[in-house]
Amino acid sequence: MSSEIFINSNQREIRVALMENNLLVELFIEHNAHKGIVGNIYKGKVTKILPGMQVAFVDIGLEKAGFLYVGDIDVVDMLGLEEDALAPPPIAEEDKDLPFEGKPGRTHHDVKIQDILQEGQEILVQTAKNPLGTKGARITNYITLPGRHVVYMPTINHISVSRRIEDETEKERLKQLISEVGNEGAGYIVRTAGQDALKPDFESDVNFLHHLWENLKKKSQDISAPHLVYEDLNLIFRSIRDLFTNNTERLVIDSKSDYEKCLEFCTTYMPHLSDKIELYKDSMPMFDHYAIELDINRALGRTIWLKSGGYIIIDQTEALIAIDVNTGKYVGHSDPEDTILKTNLEALKEVVYQLRLRNIGGIIIVDFIDMANEENKEIVSNALKQALKSDRSRTRILKISELGLVEMTRKRVRESLVQTLCDPCDYCDGKGYIKSPTTICYEIIREIQRRGNDTITNKKLEIKVHPVVYDMLFEEESGLLEEMEKQNSLEITFNVNPKLHREKYYIETS
Repeated sequence: MSSEIFINSNQREIRVALMENNLLVELFIEHNAHKGIVGNIYKGKVTKILPGMQVAFVDIGLEKAGFLYVGDIDVVDMLGLEEDALAPPPIAEEDKDLPFEGKPGRTHHDVKIQDILQEGQEILVQTAKNPLGTKGARITNYITLPGRHVVYMPTINHISVSRRIEDETEKERLKQLISEVGNEGAGYIVRTAGQDALKPDFESDVNFLHHLWENLKKKSQDISAPHLVYEDLNLIFRSIRDLFTNNTERLVIDSKSDYEKCLEFCTTYMPHLSDKIELYKDSMPMFDHYAIELDINRALGRTIWLKSGGYIIIDQTEALIAIDVNTGKYVGHSDPEDTILKTNLEALKEVVYQLRLRNIGGIIIVDFIDMANEENKEIVSNALKQALKSDRSRTRILKISELGLVEMTRKRVRESLVQTLCDPCDYCDGKGYIKSPTTICYEIIREIQRRGNDTITNKKLEIKVHPVVYDMLFEEESGLLEEMEKQNSLEITFNVNPKLHREKYYIETS
């Protein structure tokens, strides 16, 4: 599948769009004022240990302390044990094509975190996840240094190959090459870009990463915690390193200065890519020219229409994403079950596309249209698994339930597109709805009744309301207000204020 990379860069932000067959499939955004920290290496200080959760909090110099699971600690290195004293660290070949995309570390030994770390202890860590919401950064003690063709793991004795390289003969060839050029006792993962690469390609990659690690170790010994030891490449260079594949036809960038830096970077590390770097020169903004801006705006919508007339609705919360599939305008022909199957098959492709484009992660529930035929359920389930193979983030899917629900998880390593580009609505406080004028009217009437029954309360009431609520009161409840004034000897006046929130009202005595 052919791909193209478009980079919009200026002093404020960098936006990278990955296109496959002229379709926007992934978007990466880095604001210069709020850069991501995944891949950065810090010398941190342990501030708190929670034995019950087997977690330590580590001050790495950020606003919130990073949290470190016991399964993300290199116990062999920390305790000075022999390499085979414990079970190997949790590495899965299918998780490590790109750094930090694996599942969270899990304990593969009986050592407790309180036996490994002490409060006040200094430790070298690397960020695996950016801070999300109220959570601090996820950190690990297993250091990984990504290069173009390999990921170097200096403290782990392990060699593996990306799951996207499926040919077994090629896998064995790559493992043999790495064992020849790598350091004995160190760890390496051959990335997808390493497929068909030759020994000199790996030698230059590995030599650079070895030299980088030695410099990092030396620097970490000369500084005190908390301190940044190594900052990963910016988004432009990470895109060249991580997104460029044999199928990438070109990389187009609209900043002349960054274009020159890209050429210099490629000339130094990846000379075979230099002729694929292009400078965008048109006066029209590049993302407008290629309709990328339009695709980004569509990706923020709640409802996505399908070509058949059906549609899906995506509702996102902090912990769970619900996706609802509907037939909409699509009525099919004579067989309702056939109509449902076709809608579900079309919808699942859009669901997979939207998950990747919006970078939605966590627990995901897809509510497909109910299917009575078990064979159709199996068809949809298999089609969903097949469609997800194009997703670089790891997913796990359960079978379709009797209610037509699919439960799945998708690895979350950075904020979703909505979290990156949007804030909760100030007016509705992120709920997505507000109380109706009728509801507010009845609240005001109940409060007037309470004030009228209170013998101590002054009988003159001034009510400040939004104009919409005021109109509703006098169009539908003016008779009731007059009756309440007579029965309770009240004098009610209204102060209409368009600057008030529609849900807010104030009743004052005068």
